[in-house]
Amino acid sequence: MSATQATSDETLISRIAQGDRLAMQVLYGRHHVRVFRFGLRLVRNEAIAEDLISEVFLDVWRQAGKFEGRSAVSTWLLAITRFKALSALRKRKDAELDDETANAIEDTSDDPEVTVQKKDKGDALRRCLSSLTADHREIVDLVYYHEKSVEEVAELIGIPENTVKTRLFYARKKLAELLKAAGIERGWP
Repeated sequence: MSATQATSDETLISRIAQGDRLAMQVLYGRHHVRVFRFGLRLVRNEAIAEDLISEVFLDVWRQAGKFEGRSAVSTWLLAITRFKALSALRKRKDAELDDETANAIEDTSDDPEVTVQKKDKGDALRRCLSSLTADHREIVDLVYYHEKSVEEVAELIGIPENTVKTRLFYARKKLAELLKAAGIERGWP
């Protein structure tokens, strides 16, 4: 591309920013094939590539005043095309899901039996937790359910860190005994 054409493209963009339709037609005539081919290579669908041309040049019409000239106009056009193509591909992946693909997706949700087992274990765990002393229950709640560190728990309750560690040790030991007595082994179904 010659320097005259590059300057000419920039002039066209300036005129488009002022609402010059003829300048838009000239810019479109000069670059629409390149934009189409680039878009087609990205989306691999002629209909979508045709739509991209419209969207790209509509953006040029709307955004011409924001063109800063840091790159060639053709580079700017291809950058807009790339962005639009990637957006179109994302939308297409979200929208299209054929039967074969849908059947290939593994269902990782629990079956009814596992759901009941988890509920039963959860109920037993809550009963065992309620059997702990208030001090031990508070430590377990803060560490495991509120994900606080030993240091944070010590600061919140106003006791030394070593006391938090000791209470946590005895709370876990007592909880393990209570769960074993309730017939619950370690682990989750």
